[in-house]
Amino acid sequence: MRVVIAMMKHETNTFSPVPTPIERFAKGQPLPFEGQEVYDAFKGTGSGIGAYIDLAEAAGAEMVFPIAANAPPSGPVHDDAFEYITSRICAAVEAGCDAILLDLHGAMVTQSMDDGEGALLSRLRQIAPDVPMAVTLDMHTNMYPAIADNATVIAGYQTYPHIDNYETAERAGKPVFAMLAGSGKPTMVWGNRPMLPHVMRQGTDNFPNKDLQDMTRRMEAEGALIATLFVGFPHADIHNAGLSAVVVTDNDPDLAERYRDELLDFAWAQREAFVYEIEPLEESLARAKAATKGPVVVLDHYDNAASGGTMDTMTVLGGVLDAGLENVAVFAIHDPGAVQEMIAAGIGAKVTVSLGGKIDMPSINRKGAPRPVSGTVKLISNGQYRNRGPMAQGTLQDMGPSVVLDTGKVEIVVISRHQEPNDLNCFLSMGIDPLEKHYLMLKSRIHYRAGFADIATQVIECAGVGVCTSDYDMLDFKNVRRPIFPLDKINDPNP
Repeated sequence: MRVVIAMMKHETNTFSPVPTPIERFAKGQPLPFEGQEVYDAFKGTGSGIGAYIDLAEAAGAEMVFPIAANAPPSGPVHDDAFEYITSRICAAVEAGCDAILLDLHGAMVTQSMDDGEGALLSRLRQIAPDVPMAVTLDMHTNMYPAIADNATVIAGYQTYPHIDNYETAERAGKPVFAMLAGSGKPTMVWGNRPMLPHVMRQGTDNFPNKDLQDMTRRMEAEGALIATLFVGFPHADIHNAGLSAVVVTDNDPDLAERYRDELLDFAWAQREAFVYEIEPLEESLARAKAATKGPVVVLDHYDNAASGGTMDTMTVLGGVLDAGLENVAVFAIHDPGAVQEMIAAGIGAKVTVSLGGKIDMPSINRKGAPRPVSGTVKLISNGQYRNRGPMAQGTLQDMGPSVVLDTGKVEIVVISRHQEPNDLNCFLSMGIDPLEKHYLMLKSRIHYRAGFADIATQVIECAGVGVCTSDYDMLDFKNVRRPIFPLDKINDPNP
């Protein structure tokens, strides 16, 4: 038995000015991992590829790893990068295989197409029309027909923060290996609703997504092979952006359709609960200043690298500095130039750097706005660490050359590659103990909860500046299907 295992992951923010060439998928390497490099990087980790490896080894299968490409969210993927990745996967399948196990995202937009995953799966189906294909997708998938029509089974994350990557790949892979063993006949249906849930209302700790994901688990316990509710990724100005559901049963299409409709109907009925109410930044910072017990998470959720943000806007950090907050740790400002300047100055040097604000954001009509910041270079690092978990446990993170700039009141981690703060080791690897800080300013939206929810005494969500804005009025949607809630008020109970 020969199985092809591959990864192609990118969440595309079509409003983001951050480019996405092939180098962004390589994370500090010349090119993305291929062959044995993939096995070595992901075996024994809490990743989807790690689960596929374990399933294949348990089945005694020969494994082929054409590529594992995963880029932080950013603007549309360069066409040549998409071709580089997909051609390697297609070549491996063309060489012959009994199953295809893919760890994808579901919200990839390229320079020339809205549905990168669907394009890949369509090509693979032309090459191998009868080979079973398991696909794992992120909860932020914007589902297109070409994805559902060409995959044999689809499983999406049931947690946000996404701490079930491994389990999701198990859910996708097991029905395929059952098929190879001669048992089971997966039947899959999907559907969507015209709604764009705000990301800040998508966390699975909160209503309504908590209830929806509980429903998917209940359906799987009652008879579905796989049940998935995708909240969608709203910062993609494409036709099918938004909420959808996929259900897989063992040759029972009626049950699959009933479960699908139950999920979609509940989500639509609760659509108002997916709308995020924005608090003015001044009020948020005033609440932060009044907090007496830490650590207090000060959340800069408009500029999150894991949603395609530049990670260099200074509005919230500037507010923290101007408010005189003390004993603060910040993760992070993406500014490779400032990093190199501070590395040249050396540890212990007193410097004034023009920090952040290097990237313009034409989609929201904002110019980059650097801010002079003075302090001491406290630490210099290569920026590499492994996640302690529960999110992406054991996987290597690479921020590139990184420094800690200490103003006396605020310690600022400045990095060279985008990295969201979803794990305590992002601070610990830089010599900062987050438990000793009164404030933790994080450029994140929901994923911070994986590493920091258990230690935070309070979370204060700050509306700053960035292409991950929670204010839909700042985004010029031209291509998404209309009408769609909440861009348009829709009163139809059964759209």
